[in-house]
Amino acid sequence: MTDPLDTESQRKQIIAKRNRAVALSLGALVVLFFVLTLVKFHP
Repeated sequence: MTDPLDTESQRKQIIAKRNRAVALSLGALVVLFFVLTLVKFHP
C-alpha cells in the first residue's frame, strides 16, 4: 500500500503547482491588459 504521508506530500505538490500556474495566468492577463491599455490610450 502507499504511505499516507507520501500521498499527502504528492497532493501538496500538485496543489502548489496548480497555484503557480493560476498565478502565472493571472499575471499574464494583468500584463496583457496593461499593454492593451497603453496601446489604446497612447496618442
